[in-house]
Amino acid sequence: MDFSKLASSALNGITKIGKYGYTEPIPESEFNYTEKAEAKYFTAGFGKAVMLPDDIKTKKYYIAGYGENNPAKGVIDPQYAHALWLDDNSGKGGHLFVSLDIVGLLNKDVNALKKALGEFKEITGCQTITIMSTHNHAGIDTMGIWGRLPHTGKDRKFMTILFNAVITAAGMAYRDRREGKLYLGRIEVPDMQEDIRTPVVYSKTLTRLRFVSNDGTREIYFLNFASHSESLQGCNSLVSADFPCYLREKIRSETGAETIYGVGAIGGMISMEIEDEDKLRRENRLLESTRNIGYKLADYALSIKKEKKLEPRISYIKQEFYVPVENPVLTIACQIGLLNADAYKIPYSDKKALKSEISYFEIDDLKILMIPCELFPELAYGGYLSEDESAEGLSPDINPEPLVEIADDDDLLIFGLANDELGYVLPPNDFMLNDDTPYLDRAIDRFGRRHYEETNSMGPETAEIIAENFRILMNKVNTAKSD
Repeated sequence: MDFSKLASSALNGITKIGKYGYTEPIPESEFNYTEKAEAKYFTAGFGKAVMLPDDIKTKKYYIAGYGENNPAKGVIDPQYAHALWLDDNSGKGGHLFVSLDIVGLLNKDVNALKKALGEFKEITGCQTITIMSTHNHAGIDTMGIWGRLPHTGKDRKFMTILFNAVITAAGMAYRDRREGKLYLGRIEVPDMQEDIRTPVVYSKTLTRLRFVSNDGTREIYFLNFASHSESLQGCNSLVSADFPCYLREKIRSETGAETIYGVGAIGGMISMEIEDEDKLRRENRLLESTRNIGYKLADYALSIKKEKKLEPRISYIKQEFYVPVENPVLTIACQIGLLNADAYKIPYSDKKALKSEISYFEIDDLKILMIPCELFPELAYGGYLSEDESAEGLSPDINPEPLVEIADDDDLLIFGLANDELGYVLPPNDFMLNDDTPYLDRAIDRFGRRHYEETNSMGPETAEIIAENFRILMNKVNTAKSD
């Protein structure tokens, strides 16, 4: 399959191009480029709102992540919606970034949420809205697949609470806005993550955007780090925001700053390492370790000393695209209403596709890519398995060019689970399915390694489709800059 033709046909609005054409064209995107700063300062504001049902003790709400049918039995700490308003004062309008303490939100729900923010957008002149998830496995199900199957685990009341919390947090962020400076800082975190699937590749960088207001009031942190938020693990039946709760708590207690947190490329699977994990689980002390993990990561964030002042200049581009659904389990889940997603028919084929999106920002010279999935880090940074190391002896040459190479920037900042949750996105040369029950049961490769993530993926084509769409976006970015 020619992935470049697939992406190009969508971008050019061609409705049918061979076997993989689509019935609904996607408009071509443009790079909204701000070449020079028009002001001396950014304007930023922060808001937050609790997402917690008042009947959590009497009604069944299902914990998202791990096994299905795990009703919440109480609350450790509430889930939140956090919002950041950021404007470069170029006259084009501000940008809203929202982080939710949830496992993920499908694109159809994201679009419904953005529609619900229509009045906010009209009143504020907001240019873009980005909805991110912390991939919290101790939150209430927002996707539908963790209930008592075949019934959905997604609750209408909680989704209403979520929508209202985002609207509230967005309004607070806009009203909180003030002028100030924005600083970029990074630090390597060498001792907190683990990668449980070969190859061991992941970003150890904690990135901090720090807004300092001119009036000396509290600061705002915008943090990015690569890890599943799952330190409470599958034995937990209590609602929590997991370690990001304690990360934010310590930063606030130490400095008064408020924090919005997002995850990086976490597929494959990147999680926080827990010392004496089995013992803590037996002794029911995972909350203690989760709190300590959040505090320790906060210490790293607070220890950043070397920073760069960013000029108030924001540029962006967004692109929708189609992804073929190879996974029949996901197709069935959409058909019976477990997943709230529209399946598009691929002409001349019995396959279906979902629509998703990527978006790209530049804040001064900081490049930021928002991706709709749990991306395997080697797809971002390189380090693919060789032919001899891969599951079925496939060459890494069939894998896409790593995203940092497409961006021509090793410091490309990647936010995962942004505006969608497509599941795991894997390198094609290490994508292996069970021969008898593909996508239902995990495969075991020739090295005895289990291939679990494939069962929660769209299929092997997704990686190339994301890379190709990003390549097209970067070509538009580079063209705009050279004109």
